[in-house]
Amino acid sequence: MSKKILFILSEYGYWGEELVGPLAACDEQGYQTVFATPTGKRPVPLPPSLDPGYIDPPLGRSVTTPEVAAAAAELDRSGRLDNPVSIADWVPDRPYNSESGFLRRIEAYYRELDEVAEELRSFDAMVIVGGSGPIVDLANNGRVHELILAFKRADKPVVAECYGVACLAFARDWEDRASIIDGKHVTGHCKEYDYKDGTGFVGVEFNMGPPPYPLEYILRDATGPTGRYHGNVGHETSVIVDYPFITARSTPDSFLAGQKLVEVLESGLRRYGW
Repeated sequence: MSKKILFILSEYGYWGEELVGPLAACDEQGYQTVFATPTGKRPVPLPPSLDPGYIDPPLGRSVTTPEVAAAAAELDRSGRLDNPVSIADWVPDRPYNSESGFLRRIEAYYRELDEVAEELRSFDAMVIVGGSGPIVDLANNGRVHELILAFKRADKPVVAECYGVACLAFARDWEDRASIIDGKHVTGHCKEYDYKDGTGFVGVEFNMGPPPYPLEYILRDATGPTGRYHGNVGHETSVIVDYPFITARSTPDSFLAGQKLVEVLESGLRRYGW
């Protein structure tokens, strides 16, 4: 039976290559792919990710080849992303403690989560696609966290790219509040490669300036004294496999991340890059 991969995308803009890279690896293997967004809106690529002439300010060069730009544009024009699953409709929202009848509500919440976990048994892996959009609607999205926790409990791999890696740092069991990447080796967007200005999103006329938080610092803290963040500054690629997590620093790591996912699923890879 073909393996089934869940792709999570922001509704505020994903980076084209960060979807194209892992998706190409899955397509080559004949995997079934399912796309999901926070509220079921169609995901849209960030315009700079479709422009080979766009010069990334921190790197001082283009980060998108004409071939990848064309592939990302073709994917956007296709119907594959037209009807994503709504995570809001799929995963329950945790009730406030102040709500009337909280005990019954939280019991119902956990029952519904058990049903979601049962549905997720048909999936073999999850991919959280990067870009600036995840800063807005994925990083601190409790429903996304519950999906990640369900995959972790089922011992199934989770790929996270760029600013999507923040989802792993913030996904925590409500009992102990410890990050699920505590003690793990991860990579993610490093401080040297962050914009000083120009962080933008799809669908809103807003220049945030620099990213609202330095992901590197969050990952360094979340991995704790027995784990480690790897920035690999100066290295063209940075992908870390510390099962069940596969993390990718940024755009140039997208195809390698897809390759490593396939190796995890097909060859039992459990460690890479550290």
